[in-house]
Amino acid sequence: LILAAQFESLLQPLIVLFTIPVALSGVAMALAVTGSSLNLLSLTGCIVLVGIVVNDAIVKVDFINRSLSRGLTVREAIQVAGRDRLRPIVMTTVTTVFGLVPLALGFGEGASLRAPLAIAIIGGLSVGSPMTLIVVPSLYEFVAQPRLKRPCYGA
Repeated sequence: LILAAQFESLLQPLIVLFTIPVALSGVAMALAVTGSSLNLLSLTGCIVLVGIVVNDAIVKVDFINRSLSRGLTVREAIQVAGRDRLRPIVMTTVTTVFGLVPLALGFGEGASLRAPLAIAIIGGLSVGSPMTLIVVPSLYEFVAQPRLKRPCYGA
C-alpha cells in the first residue's frame, strides 16, 4: 500500500515485489550448493536480502518515473534509468557480497552457525541484482505499453 501511494499506481509496486521470488530462488540455490540448511539465520539473511533487492527495484522504478515526468518516452526513460542507476545498484551488491565473504567462509568459534546468513544474502544478491537490472525494466515497459484495441467483430 505504501508503494502504491508512492508510485500512484497499483501495477508498479507489483513490478518491485516481483524481484523477491527471483532473489529467493538465488537463496535456495546457494543453500543447496553449499549444503547449508534453512534455519533462523538463513531466514534472517532472506529478510536482509529482500530489503536490498526491493530497494534496488524501487530506486530503478522511481528513476524511470522521474524521467517520464521530464518528458521522455517509456523506452528512453528505461534506458536512462539503466545507464544512471547501474553503478549504484552494482556497487551496493558488490560491497555487500565482499563484506559478507569472511562471514560465509566461517573462520573462528561458532562461525559455522552464522555462515548461512551470509550464504543466503550472497546467493540471493548474486541472482537477484542482475535479474533486477533485467526484469524490472522489462516488466515496466510491458506494463506501460498502451493496450492495443482489438477490432470488434460482429454486431
